[in-house]
Amino acid sequence: MKYCNSLTTYSRFKTREVKVGGIGIGGENPIRIQSMTITDTMDTLATVEESIRMIKAGCELIRITAPSKKEAENLQNIKNELRRNGYKTPIVADIHFTPNAAEIAAQIVEKVRINPGNYADKKKFENLTYTDKSYKIELQRIKKKITPLIEICKKNGVAMRIGTNHGSLSDRILSRYGDTPKGMVESAMEFLRICREQDYHEIVLSMKASNTRVMVQAYRLLVAEMIKEGMSYPLHLGVTEAGEGEEGRIKSAVGIGSLLADGIGDTIRVSLTEAPEFEMPVAKKLLSHFKGFNKHANIKEIEKNPLNPFEYKKRTTNTVLNIGGKNPPIVKVDFSLKKKITPASFFALGYNYSIPLDKWHISDMAADYVFVGDHKIDFEVPGTLGLIYNYKTWKNHKKGYPCLTVKEYLKEEDKSNKMNVIYAFLSDLSKELKNKLKTDKTAVLLIDTHNKNGLAEQRRLFIELINNDIKTPVIIGRSYKNLSEEQLQLSSSADIGPLLLDGLGEGIFICTENCAADQMINNLSFGILQATRTRISKTEYISCPSCGRTLFDLQETTAKIRKVTDHLKGVKIGIMGCIVNGPGEMADADYGYVGTGPGKITLYKEKEIVQKNIAEEEAVDALINLIKSNGDWIERP
Repeated sequence: MKYCNSLTTYSRFKTREVKVGGIGIGGENPIRIQSMTITDTMDTLATVEESIRMIKAGCELIRITAPSKKEAENLQNIKNELRRNGYKTPIVADIHFTPNAAEIAAQIVEKVRINPGNYADKKKFENLTYTDKSYKIELQRIKKKITPLIEICKKNGVAMRIGTNHGSLSDRILSRYGDTPKGMVESAMEFLRICREQDYHEIVLSMKASNTRVMVQAYRLLVAEMIKEGMSYPLHLGVTEAGEGEEGRIKSAVGIGSLLADGIGDTIRVSLTEAPEFEMPVAKKLLSHFKGFNKHANIKEIEKNPLNPFEYKKRTTNTVLNIGGKNPPIVKVDFSLKKKITPASFFALGYNYSIPLDKWHISDMAADYVFVGDHKIDFEVPGTLGLIYNYKTWKNHKKGYPCLTVKEYLKEEDKSNKMNVIYAFLSDLSKELKNKLKTDKTAVLLIDTHNKNGLAEQRRLFIELINNDIKTPVIIGRSYKNLSEEQLQLSSSADIGPLLLDGLGEGIFICTENCAADQMINNLSFGILQATRTRISKTEYISCPSCGRTLFDLQETTAKIRKVTDHLKGVKIGIMGCIVNGPGEMADADYGYVGTGPGKITLYKEKEIVQKNIAEEEAVDALINLIKSNGDWIERP
């Protein structure tokens, strides 16, 4: 099934234009940036002031929560005040559970967002087994419930976003499709088909999830389904509950960047657990990464694509030391440009040397390999750290492992009997090289690209290997120069993350010049692996970006929980501001911390409630006790 124009030639997937006030989404319009307020919707002045800060930061659509009729009615006051101050930015009402609120909002704002999983569908059912007849009856009930909103939107020229969230699928959808991208797509398509029956087409679609793999697969599947049914509605992209800081930026860039690279997406939101005006600069930088992609050097079309874009399947490879096979992807760091390498140089890579104990302490985010180029390391390094040298330097002293050019690899006889790293581009994949790789169980490819659309070129290289039954492990290499730390985070995540999401790549090698410190680059590599769920090295936080429904200070609470739990490797903790973003949106979490009333917290183990309405000041300790009682707690080293 086709999901984009081309896997090798960049072009945007053409969608129909949807007007939201004076803003066009889709069609020939640029990709729009939007965000959501975190103020109480009933506090008109605070919401207006925050909206203005967002607009000044570059926000083109302002989304405001309207959980009940009173908030929906107050949207008029907010809109009036914004317009009185000279701001014409379209307002989007965010609706959950309450059709009456949506119908009110649709008479005020320019766009209404509804979630099929909790708008008209029943969340809980007594009977979870459906015949085709009973399933059809439920669809008729949903149609009856959503029709008044469609009619109001048509009458007032109001757009609608059908926004499916992975964590809030109804039990009816779950019973038939399970907790899958297919279920997410069908949830949206049911509502979309009802709209089309009534000749209403001012629709934008979204498929949000905190799991980047699920999110990307769902959007791809949605586009494929639209193509199949002759549709082309605009798409809003976002990774929900991405979190804060570096993690939130990496996760968003992996998910959103994967789709933008294939020309998918007409509007984006980078959801961060930070003040909303901080989201727009990040979104702008992410979009800037793709500037000029349409002018990239030609990449040969793929005649036979062995990849299934809708399911994750890791490429089968040889095992070379700890690279490939069933091993998680490795992290390789570049030290070749350093003037001098000392034991202290490795501190930034997760290795700390204790002089009194005469031993190395190794962290969970310790690099696996370091490329030292022509340096000669004359001191003992940790046993878990591999050193890779330029071939001629390695040949002289036979320490560590060699990195060879393709020419050296094909001509030189003197090689390592354990591992040989071959630096290669797509253009290097000659018949001679492919034949040699097929039989060499010591070979590891380090791939690079100079193409503006490097992702597509490297994906093309992987496909060439698969189609030729070459099982050589591959380290994905990318180089960057003169970038800010934030731009480096976004660009490398968008370049490398999509390959990992498709099961491609047995390692990461990020080379930089005048970009960032060694520790930041090392952490970035592990962050990309974490965001793609290919190597878990730290606690994962699924934290909502906050909105007017939030019942506690999300940033402060997230920081407090992170402080006491950030050593719990592999544990996923959901931190949600309200019940709307509670059990649903954190469906992928091991533990949940959810606001259920002013000063009240409810704790979850996966999707099940464990403790209700705990006083906020006691809730963090209660969360720790819950983790301990389930055997997931370890004491901090």
